[in-house]
Amino acid sequence: MDRRHFIRLAGGGAAIVWPCATRAQDGEKVPKVGVLWHATNPEAQASAFRSLAKGFTELGYTEGRIVFEHRFPNDMPDRLKSMAAQLVALNLDVLIAVGDNAASDAKGATATIPIVFILVADPVAAKLVESLQRPGGNATGISSAEIFSKQLQVLKEMMPQLSRVGLLVNASEPTPRPYIEGTQAAAATLGLATDVSEWHSVNDLGPAFDAMKKANVQAFTMSPDGPSSTQRGLIGQIALARGLPVFGWSREGLRGSAVSFCAVDADAICEHAAVYVDKILKGAKPGELPVEQATKLECRVSAKNARSFGLTIPAAWAGRTDIAVD
Repeated sequence: MDRRHFIRLAGGGAAIVWPCATRAQDGEKVPKVGVLWHATNPEAQASAFRSLAKGFTELGYTEGRIVFEHRFPNDMPDRLKSMAAQLVALNLDVLIAVGDNAASDAKGATATIPIVFILVADPVAAKLVESLQRPGGNATGISSAEIFSKQLQVLKEMMPQLSRVGLLVNASEPTPRPYIEGTQAAAATLGLATDVSEWHSVNDLGPAFDAMKKANVQAFTMSPDGPSSTQRGLIGQIALARGLPVFGWSREGLRGSAVSFCAVDADAICEHAAVYVDKILKGAKPGELPVEQATKLECRVSAKNARSFGLTIPAAWAGRTDIAVD
């Protein structure tokens, strides 16, 4: 954060203000914006946290022009719901929700406070909006639905004989459906079959992998939720033992066993969220602001992890600008 920012943490929440933010300038009302994240603290979301602040700063929201209330639920269902309720009770002007689960709980907590969601796979399937062009209701934002096709395209280029992809889904999470449907639709366009394996606890992971092997799955991905992220080390170990390459949704996975990941530019999206909030604060209705779909993607491949699964980097990737090899 910029040195002008002040952070007060308490019980998993944070109030972020600029100096003198409680005093309106020239009699103007100081808007209050809530942010429901999915991680544990500002440090865990450091880059996105700074990008969000940057977006507001560039729009002139400095020196007493805005107050933020942040909550960090660690993507735990109970905490997401309770923290969404906490934020709604603060009589916010706008509520920003980061990720599918946060957006779903924010929508469930209020039908009146404007919601700006970001990093949501399919807001229509998640019933956050009626349509992308005309959302209706009290929510709008930025969708990241375009990642599925690119993710599978990269994997198919690495594994030309690929015919069946697995989806390891944490069935305890409330919003895996958009990721299942998005991956299945993208797989169909590439002529790939899919197989869904569910888990609830770590004790289910071994049997889930056995089920994927029995179904002749050749590689798999996970739904990008809190428990899957927390257990990515164990999942990576089992994947290596079973010889099933895993492709992920974030850079962190490459530090484990993930072969590749494709993701939207989360920092750019967080920064752009300020534009939506600014429009709403100036009188725009969220239901009339079209949902944008992120188009800037980052794809990276770990050569080391690829070798661990017996994969090689395609020679045709030399000089490619849309795929980075580490």
